[in-house]
Amino acid sequence: MNPVRKTITAIAACLLAVSTLPTALSQAKHTEPPQSIVLVELFTSEGCSSCPPADELLRKVNGRLTATGQLVVGISEHVTYWNRLGWTDPFSSSTYTDRQDRYATRFGLDSVYTPQMVVDGQQQFVGSNEARLSQALANQAKEKKINLRILSSEIQGGSIAIHFSATQLLSKRPLNIVAIVTDDLATSKVLRGENGGRSLQHVAVARSLATVATIHQDTDATVNVPRNRSDGITWESAHHLILFAQEAGQGAIVGSDAKPFALATARGENL
Repeated sequence: MNPVRKTITAIAACLLAVSTLPTALSQAKHTEPPQSIVLVELFTSEGCSSCPPADELLRKVNGRLTATGQLVVGISEHVTYWNRLGWTDPFSSSTYTDRQDRYATRFGLDSVYTPQMVVDGQQQFVGSNEARLSQALANQAKEKKINLRILSSEIQGGSIAIHFSATQLLSKRPLNIVAIVTDDLATSKVLRGENGGRSLQHVAVARSLATVATIHQDTDATVNVPRNRSDGITWESAHHLILFAQEAGQGAIVGSDAKPFALATARGENL
C-alpha cells in the first residue's frame, strides 16, 4: 500500500505547537491532575517504502497538545514481516507483529499492512493519512477516560518495579494494564531493501511491551516486569515508560500515562 504523501495541513488545524513529549512529560508532577492522553500506535517497518511519511507524521504529532488539550503520545511498533524482503529492521519484534495481528482480527481486516495507525485502540487507518488522524484525535476528545497514573518506576535487579493507580473505572469489565518502554529517538542507516541508502529517524520506538496486570476495580498496586536482553541494540537516547488500560480483546484504550524512564544499566546492558 503506497498512499500519496500530503502536507500536514489538517493536523496543523487540530494541534497546537507546544513542547515536545520529553519536555511536556518531564514537567508533570504527581500532585497535579493527570494529563488527558490520546495514544497513537504506528505499526511500521524500515523495509517498507510507504512507511517513512508515516514515521514523519508521528514525529510531528508526538508530544503535542490537541485543540482540546489532550497530549498525543505515540508508540512506534516495528513489525517483522518485512524483514524477509532484504532488510532486517533492527527495532522489529514479533511482539508488535502479534499485536497488529490481533488488531486486524478485531477490526475485521483481510490482512495486516504498513503503515497503520491505531488511535486509542478504537480507530485504524493508513498511517500517513493526516486527515484521518486529525479526525480520530477530534473523536477521542469526546471519549471518557479512567484516571490511570504511574506513581513510580525503578529497576530492581532483574525487573522493573512499577507502582500505579487506576481509579474512576467506567465499568466492572476487565481492563488489561500494559507497560511499554520506548526510545524517545532512534536513527538507522538502511543498507538494503525498499529504503536502501536512506537514513531513517523514529520517535517513541517500542523496545519492551508486557501486560502487567488485569483489573476489575479501582486499584493501587506495584507490579514487577521482567527485564529482557535485546539483541545488542544500544540505548543511546532518552526513554519513556508508557502505561495504558485496554479493554479485553485488545479493545478500546480507556486511560494512559507516560513518564520519563532512566535505564540505570551497565555498559552494553539493555532492557
